[in-house]
Amino acid sequence: MAIPSAPESSLLSLLYRSYPAAVSPDATEPDLLTASPKIFPQTTFSVAEEADIKQWLHTISGLQAALVKDEKPVVTNILTQLNSHLATRTTLLGSKPSVADIAVYALVAPLVEKWSPEERTGEQGFHNLVRHVDFVQNSRLFALQIPEEEKIAIDVNDVRFVPKPVDPKEEKERKKKEKAAAAAGDKPLVVGQGKPEKAAAAAAPAAGGEPAGKPEGKVNKKEKKEKKEKAPKAKPAPAPAAPPTPSIIDLRVGHILRAVNHPNADSLYVSTIDCGDAPGSENTSLDEATGKTVRTVCSGLNGLIPLEEMQDRKIVAVCNLKPVTMRGIKSCAMVLAASPRVAEGEDSHAGPVELVMPPADAPAGQRIYFDGWSEGEPEKVLNPKKKVWETFQPGFTTTENLEVAFESSAVPAVQGQEGKPALGKLITASGVVCTVKTLKGAAVR
Repeated sequence: MAIPSAPESSLLSLLYRSYPAAVSPDATEPDLLTASPKIFPQTTFSVAEEADIKQWLHTISGLQAALVKDEKPVVTNILTQLNSHLATRTTLLGSKPSVADIAVYALVAPLVEKWSPEERTGEQGFHNLVRHVDFVQNSRLFALQIPEEEKIAIDVNDVRFVPKPVDPKEEKERKKKEKAAAAAGDKPLVVGQGKPEKAAAAAAPAAGGEPAGKPEGKVNKKEKKEKKEKAPKAKPAPAPAAPPTPSIIDLRVGHILRAVNHPNADSLYVSTIDCGDAPGSENTSLDEATGKTVRTVCSGLNGLIPLEEMQDRKIVAVCNLKPVTMRGIKSCAMVLAASPRVAEGEDSHAGPVELVMPPADAPAGQRIYFDGWSEGEPEKVLNPKKKVWETFQPGFTTTENLEVAFESSAVPAVQGQEGKPALGKLITASGVVCTVKTLKGAAVR
């Protein structure tokens, strides 16, 4: 199946240019069904994923035929299907690359090029397809050999309408209910409703106005004894409040599996991070490429740290901040980084910026804490109204030895606590200190 609409001439020529070792120059039509393992030899595909690739190639073939015949309703239906599928996925398989993604790019990219801004990212636009085209043509995951002048110009900041992000769990639950309803013969399911006659019998009063189930005419012969008034029990004195401590902030070793540019914000990266969460934990998802439970994290590091330095590395993650949606993507943690301190009113995000580095051999999910401030467990979610992070963050700093530490003198809420260090270093459970590359006396946030 050749798709005659690639950026230069065709899908075939795009594959020749990009993957000469995988696609024979003598072929007149590539065997797309077997191409994915050859093009992406580092990626393994399950039987189910191979079946998905086959199905998507069939769908793309149908889209090509509809475009040739100018069957607008069919074209719109297939584009809507693709757009909806990509709402919660980076690629058609989730996060793994496949030849189906390249086939979609080759066919859809020329359409996107002609679309108006409203057709791209308006209320009825194909936001996720536009993002997919931009991702495939620029991502190192695909490494397509497309000259810059032939790439589709996409302004990621020109978003006319921000759709409500799709919750993968809700989508899965919705499909499950639809499947159950179909299996039940499409009968409406009313939760909590039993048989009508039983409900009526239970609710109807008996003859004579007495409640149902009480024998008519019977009277309780025993008189109730008068209860003696009891003196109210003295309320126990409230337990003294625990002194404030930075240990209620959930700091952990995180492993960035991969990071990409945010599709709707040029200052943000979107990272897939293993923070050691248990499968099915709130605000996590399953990474299909690795099978790990991960968090999606948006960070304002684009332009401050090269994207290649955000790949496959250990970082320190703040894991109990309340999740926030950043330009359409839900961010469920924060990457800890250091930057020079600035005077009030100056730009605190001007850079340079360096990521906080835990030891390379520390496992993802291992708790990190400030030495001398390890008592108690972190709160599940920090209450934004209590400004917990804002209270303790001014004490997060780096030392002359490039170690990350908590300086208690900078946090009025913790001053006066006996036995507490003036400077507690940020350490792992094995006692190794977290560091930065070059920034001394920097703010860490």
